[in-house]
Amino acid sequence: MSKERNLDTAFFGQPRGLSTLFFTEMWERFSYYGMRAILLFYMYYAIKDGGLGINQTTAASIMSIYGSLVYLSGVVGGWLSDRVWGARRTVLIGGILIMFGHIALSLPFGIPALFASIALIVVGTGLLKPNVSEMVGGLYSPEDRRRDAGFSMFVFGINLGAAVAPWAVPAAASGFGLWHGNNFHAGFSLAAIGMFFALIQYVIGGRKYLSDASLYPQDPIEKSELNKVITRAVIGVVAIAIILALLAVLGQLSIANIINLITIIAIALPIYYFVIMLTSKKVTKTEKSRVVAYIPLFIAAAIFWGIEESGSVVLALFAEQRTVLHIGGWHFAAANFQTLNPLFIMILTPVFVTLWSKWKNQPSAPGKFAAGLVFAGLSYLFMALPALIHGTTAGRVSPFWLVGSWFIVEIGEMLVSPIGLSVTTRLAPKTYKSQMMSMWFMADAAGQAVNAQIVKFYSSSTEVPYFLAVGFVSVVFGIILMFMVKKIHGLMAGID
Repeated sequence: MSKERNLDTAFFGQPRGLSTLFFTEMWERFSYYGMRAILLFYMYYAIKDGGLGINQTTAASIMSIYGSLVYLSGVVGGWLSDRVWGARRTVLIGGILIMFGHIALSLPFGIPALFASIALIVVGTGLLKPNVSEMVGGLYSPEDRRRDAGFSMFVFGINLGAAVAPWAVPAAASGFGLWHGNNFHAGFSLAAIGMFFALIQYVIGGRKYLSDASLYPQDPIEKSELNKVITRAVIGVVAIAIILALLAVLGQLSIANIINLITIIAIALPIYYFVIMLTSKKVTKTEKSRVVAYIPLFIAAAIFWGIEESGSVVLALFAEQRTVLHIGGWHFAAANFQTLNPLFIMILTPVFVTLWSKWKNQPSAPGKFAAGLVFAGLSYLFMALPALIHGTTAGRVSPFWLVGSWFIVEIGEMLVSPIGLSVTTRLAPKTYKSQMMSMWFMADAAGQAVNAQIVKFYSSSTEVPYFLAVGFVSVVFGIILMFMVKKIHGLMAGID
């Protein structure tokens, strides 16, 4: 089978199955980032302007906790693929749920449709995203040298969809210039159509070009073990239901308190995993040392993602309320700035790939993390400058402030994201490899969960202290991490 795969060069020298997964993920990211580009505005715009009229602070918190839930759900999606459904079926179910989530938003059913959509897309993305990546790896035999190039092409597809969506979906919401004002439901409809294209591509191409092994779970769960899992799941659901019931009885059942509950879970879950790994008899002394080394890197990643993921929240509000939305005669929407993240990733990735391949005495992983945190903090300190120079009451400022901030933080992402994925796999204890990979996604979840709390303090009038405080924390932690590099490297026990 591996020989046949090595001979398959139908997609730019790569296996034909890569085409299926490339376009599936491209369209899925198109739908997700397109929806995300306009969702915040849909939530807090007044009803007369086509929105839901939710308080802006609440809307910003919902956006952040939404992102946190997406990454938390990936833990469950990976487990269901490995133990129950197999990757191919898990991805299909996830894609269908995502499409129905976008359809829910495309219908004029108000706030109930919003929360139904969030639930469907959170679960669907958790099922789809980690398992599509796993299937890309399954296209190659261990000795196939095309693997890295294949993953690079796959990541390009992700960012291509994410870069196009913030232009296409907001344009659909404005009727491509055919009507005045916003019809957000039209934009969400285009996101749903994008996900439909992903499913069509996936089903047709999957039958022809994906390995039959992806139809089956890699580690099928035994019936006796399944009963334990079901029992634990029921206990968890009942515990959450009891907490919600108590809040209701006390008159405290509100969106804000539900967000607080999710924040606690997003922070407590990785702590639980660290405790389990550090106390497990299955983990050797050397492996425990590596887990300890991972803790400061995890905290650094959480801080970084809290800033990087703010593009669809804090920076989106800045774009809408404080930014000049034209350059000369070229006018654009606040949502269009969401394209900067994937655009800069596509531009910077080949630069950093070349840099790491040619830099002989490059910094270790902790050193790169430290530098990444400093860059993330600088991107926020940079955003404090417009108000410091012009004041917060001086009106709108140049769009190039946002462009510069995104460029700086994406340099940080080049130092944290790919390095973090690599070091996570290398520091993982042998018996906890999958759980350790989940930890990387939990760092993003924890960062966005904290964001859901601190974003409440952001407004146009508080932007200077907000950007300075968050940016300062990131820079200071980055500097502290620089002084800890030698100690962390020693705890990594032979891992560079």
